[in-house]
Amino acid sequence: MNNPDAEIAILGAGGWGTALGVVLASRGRRVLLWGRDPAHVAKLRKTRENAAYLPGIELPKNLAPTADFAHLRGAALVLFVTPSRALRDVAGMLARSGVELSADVPLLSCTKGIEHGTGQRMSEISREFFPQHPIAALSGPSHAEEVARGTPTAVVLGSENAEVAAQLQAIFNGDSLRAYTTDDLAGVELGGALKNVFALAAGVSDGLGLGDNAKAALVTRALAEMIRLGTRLGGRRETFQGLSGIGDLMVTCFSRHSRNRQVGERLGRGEALEKITGSMRMVAEGVPTARSAQECARRVGIHSPIIDQVFALLYEKRSPAAALRELLLRDPRPERDD
Repeated sequence: MNNPDAEIAILGAGGWGTALGVVLASRGRRVLLWGRDPAHVAKLRKTRENAAYLPGIELPKNLAPTADFAHLRGAALVLFVTPSRALRDVAGMLARSGVELSADVPLLSCTKGIEHGTGQRMSEISREFFPQHPIAALSGPSHAEEVARGTPTAVVLGSENAEVAAQLQAIFNGDSLRAYTTDDLAGVELGGALKNVFALAAGVSDGLGLGDNAKAALVTRALAEMIRLGTRLGGRRETFQGLSGIGDLMVTCFSRHSRNRQVGERLGRGEALEKITGSMRMVAEGVPTARSAQECARRVGIHSPIIDQVFALLYEKRSPAAALRELLLRDPRPERDD
């Protein structure tokens, strides 16, 4: 990774993968951007723009789109930037591809989600397939649209390997992107995953027209719920009070760029989930994560009223008004997060 001429491979040619590729390539790094759809990749090569996912951003010359895993040979760093539902499939495809990656090549998860059924974080899935490799995760308040345009952004890199974390920090730090490090890999990933569920709830609040007071209260209690569940699942409280927790929670609950907030707003206005997701090209990760988060909360015995109501709204056809009523009519309790 210390060699500036070494290639960085990004698996996932959506908006976030493209944005990270643009940032790294703009600093002189050689970047491979892998996509599983050959037609999409061919269009990227021809137009030098990802019009479907990140319109208006020119792809640097040293960013090479590819649909062939063979081109990853010799990569010094691999980023997983797929939708959470696809990560296991893509990691398995890479492991079976015959491409030999040196055991010291770090695998950096930039995907925010929790796997349904297993409750595994994204880095745990990649570790299944590549147990010898250093593992890390990137999270924080970082919309692709703004990162690609050089808007000042701060992220956090989580890794249990301090040397790898420092190397990644050196790669990602730049004029517009500041990277912090932590050894709390679990906390970084859980904060990034859970905030998407709470952003759905914030969007429902917007769709119902509940106003600023209600939304501020909701987001504050969401943070308490994130800490309650996240610490039980292995993260540290201070991590959830940082960039991958409250930082990502704020931007995702309030930003016009947030797909999860937009989905929640449309649900709050009475649209059906199937219609909403059918109209979107990109994935709102809060939808699958709501189911996974509720499973995790039940497994570890954590009180999770907001997650429960988002789950009921998405998967049990509960109306937004009924979900709100359930939250408001709960038994009074002290303000605490444990």
